[in-house]
Amino acid sequence: MNNLINKARHLPMRAPVQTISIDPVTLDAQFRSQPLVMRITAPIDGKDLPIVLLSHGDGPSLYLPSKDGYGPLATFLAGQGFAVIQPTHANSKVGGLPHTQLGAPLFWRMRVNEMKHIIDQLDEIESAVPLLAGRLDHDRIAAIGHSMGGQTVGMLLGARLTDPKNATDTDVSVIDPRIKAGVLLAPPGRGGDNLSDFARENFSELNPDYSHLSTPSLVVVGNEDVNPFMTVRGAEWYRAAYEDGPGVSHLLNLVQGQHGLGGIAGYDAKETGDEDPDRLAVVQRATSAFLYSHLYSNDPSWAQTLEALQSHCGAVATVETK
Repeated sequence: MNNLINKARHLPMRAPVQTISIDPVTLDAQFRSQPLVMRITAPIDGKDLPIVLLSHGDGPSLYLPSKDGYGPLATFLAGQGFAVIQPTHANSKVGGLPHTQLGAPLFWRMRVNEMKHIIDQLDEIESAVPLLAGRLDHDRIAAIGHSMGGQTVGMLLGARLTDPKNATDTDVSVIDPRIKAGVLLAPPGRGGDNLSDFARENFSELNPDYSHLSTPSLVVVGNEDVNPFMTVRGAEWYRAAYEDGPGVSHLLNLVQGQHGLGGIAGYDAKETGDEDPDRLAVVQRATSAFLYSHLYSNDPSWAQTLEALQSHCGAVATVETK
């Protein structure tokens, strides 16, 4: 029961189960100078738990862009039956790599490698966390990413990039077929002349090519997500993954949504300029429904969600379908 939710209550969801947050979980990673530290949030009971890798963004807060952020999303998804794994990426302010290290400041390739490494080491994770031993479904893996995390997940789903300042990062594919479905939350748009002068000079790797994104995916954007710091375009900049990605079937567009998408990074947090319980609940429930219906072939959640969005939530969100 949440007295703050109004229209979004019409969207389907499973009865929440009890969850537990396990922190820290640490993996050795030879490809980086520090161990990879994670938080895992999962149901207390149950087996064959589908896995969600959650990639944080590169926002202004000190701790939310790490394993310690995105509680509203991670906790909700765990309550719906997912095991949610949150790495603290290489570019995190609180636990990331020094910016004197090659690949700074965004460490795009390192972020991708961290996500792959987690999948590689699922057996080790289960051994290190007795509560999870034998309970994860290694064949049902999804990925969600917000902002820079959206580009990270997009790459794992098939997108490529060309970095004008690094010839070795030209049209590279790092797709991971073990990931069966994905959700991109306000992912960066096209690079080049679409970027601001500052972004083009300092973040040249923000140049994704989503035309190779082939894994089934949902894109979520806000229609008031305007960021002149990063792009000369308006809110439409964030639509690129939907417009260009052959695997992206739907675009969820949040009415009056900004980059925080209603509050996914943290409750009552400065990271969110558009905190709204209904908007947040739409993202939570739609994300869960999309993933369930693409990890389990007979699951009706996404079709039910689309119907409910159209019938009851037009003032909160609209959906576009290819």
